[in-house]
Amino acid sequence: MNHYRNRADCENNFDEIKNQWGWDGYVTKDLARCRMLARMVALIYNWWTLYVRLSNPDSHKESITSRPLLMSSIGKLTESGNQKKIKLTSQHRLMNKIAELQNQLCGFLDSIKNIAPQLSPIQAWCRILTKAVSKFAPEHKLLFVDEFT
Repeated sequence: MNHYRNRADCENNFDEIKNQWGWDGYVTKDLARCRMLARMVALIYNWWTLYVRLSNPDSHKESITSRPLLMSSIGKLTESGNQKKIKLTSQHRLMNKIAELQNQLCGFLDSIKNIAPQLSPIQAWCRILTKAVSKFAPEHKLLFVDEFT
């Protein structure tokens, strides 16, 4: 039973990429263009999944629910001195929950930015990926590059 559930979880990701991200086929016979589009879709899917996982590391949200949830805001960029701020306004019914998740994400990214001079780019990515997969590593152990090689 567990084997079947794990297989279904894996197949759900492919179903999501195919049906919600446009990876269901291309009408050109030009293989180079097909490969380029497939890679772009995969890259955007990976970035979006990482962003959603950083926003809410406790659960996986499919794009069909996460895009309306996290992209339903109107943003305005304001500049004052050397600072740029984006003010988001949302009409979504879960507006308060979205704002809380985004504030937590901004705080996390600000903490990375504040210590970035001491970190190599790989160390910064390790911190970001540790946060993204924190549900699967409940002891909040920081992942290091040496563990992946």
